[in-house]
Amino acid sequence: MELPDKTYRVTRADLVRYAGASGDFNPIHWSDRFATKVGLPGVIAHGMFTMALVGRAVAEWAGAPDAVVDYGVRFTRPVVVPDDDQGTEIEVTAVVREVTEEGLTRLDVTATCLGEKVLSQAKATIRTAR
Repeated sequence: MELPDKTYRVTRADLVRYAGASGDFNPIHWSDRFATKVGLPGVIAHGMFTMALVGRAVAEWAGAPDAVVDYGVRFTRPVVVPDDDQGTEIEVTAVVREVTEEGLTRLDVTATCLGEKVLSQAKATIRTAR
């Protein structure tokens, strides 16, 4: 069973807000000049910000943040965020892998940006509503 797709827009302003909240001011998250100098295609979103957006989707599917029992990912590809008002989009999909007798639902989650997977081995376990 597939769950409804979720799409999140990411702009440079989001990266600035996340940097302030997280304390991660690495210039790869705000300076095209620096990002390209170290071999990146441009400014990239913080990996933990990307993970948090996908976690938001999981919490929405679960119905509440405290219904998320387990959640983990591996970072595959950076999310490049252009310097314009549109930014980019992260699309999140999931399929139900298993529903246990204990009332847990295990999800296989996919996150893409511009058609490319940005996370791998993304899995979540949520408490099933009774």
